[in-house]
Amino acid sequence: MKKKIVSTIGILGLCTSLALPVFAADTVNRETHHEYSISGFISHSELQKSLKQIEKSSNGVVEVEVVGQSHKGLDIYTAKVGTGDKVILIQSEIHGNEKTGTVAILNLLKNLSTNSKEAKKIREEVTLVFMPMMNPDASEGDKRRNSMTWDEVVKNFPQLASAKPSWNYLDRGISQSYDYGKNPGFDVNRDFNPNLNYVPTAQDFPGASDKPGWFITPESQTSRDVYKALKAEYGNVDVFVDLHHQGMYYVDGTSDEVTLSLSAQFVPDPNTPKGAKYAQFADNYNYDFSRQLNVAAYKELQSYGNSKFTNISLYSQGLDLPGTALGSYALNGSGTVLFEVRGQTQMMGQKEKGQLVKSVERGLEAIIKGVADGSVEKLNPEDYEKIPLTSSRPS
Repeated sequence: MKKKIVSTIGILGLCTSLALPVFAADTVNRETHHEYSISGFISHSELQKSLKQIEKSSNGVVEVEVVGQSHKGLDIYTAKVGTGDKVILIQSEIHGNEKTGTVAILNLLKNLSTNSKEAKKIREEVTLVFMPMMNPDASEGDKRRNSMTWDEVVKNFPQLASAKPSWNYLDRGISQSYDYGKNPGFDVNRDFNPNLNYVPTAQDFPGASDKPGWFITPESQTSRDVYKALKAEYGNVDVFVDLHHQGMYYVDGTSDEVTLSLSAQFVPDPNTPKGAKYAQFADNYNYDFSRQLNVAAYKELQSYGNSKFTNISLYSQGLDLPGTALGSYALNGSGTVLFEVRGQTQMMGQKEKGQLVKSVERGLEAIIKGVADGSVEKLNPEDYEKIPLTSSRPS
């Protein structure tokens, strides 16, 4: 059941340290597991406070709801603005060491809730639903994965007692400066399934990267439930954008470090022989629209001339990742866009935070405005193929 943020603020403030003592300590310390500071990014308590303030100052324009809880009981929020028929869902921090998207979302919420002529026009045409910091356990622990064990999954899904742990579960070794041997967890962005009503069965485990996920984590379940509710209310989620970070890469054919990579492709087109296994989704899949959305973001960032804002590339193409939110939602009819800004926290902390956040904001603004006024549908989807690829080495 959904609940308003005002009904949870006081309760969480009083109870978190009692109910979750280990996690509460982790939250207070903002442990980084590396040498870089992340103090300039948003903590869960700061997100909660910011959303409450934005909702109050918007005088009803922004509606904030608690739509679920993380494995450790931290609230997961949506912030909704606009009343239009076109629906855009934007999600951040499915990986907790990828933090710029949450800052960008809060900035956009403030701008979209104003009384400016442009903001009002966008709100008339579009319904925007933001899901900032959708994996708060990982965010507070400054790590990629959530904080759930396989034994806890089996407790929730007894039918999996004979199954091997899923391939996206890590319970040993150091990964991205975090000791998962001491604190196991799942990569939530491999826990999605194109069948939004899928129920986990033992025969589908351990799975693989090119196979669907299972909705075994509460974080992926919450994202799915928000997505399904929007489809039920509006008929479709027209656009889904997932905000991420990546490693250090270069714009292909140059020595320019990539500021932001984009992508429209996460599963093969069901209308092609390669994507035939997804044939049941063929009528919903709209690759051209996804490409147009990406072109809108690319053209906007290229308009800033000779600057790092123009160092934009295409993320790896030819992927088959139905277990990602992007892959699952693309098959269910959404135009999809991946944002991958350079450097995760273990690589650079909050270095270049301002510029990276602004790149995300500008790209998102172009998509939102293009959807609102219909101009995105006039873009040539083939221009997507002209965007330079990402390279691991400078030229």
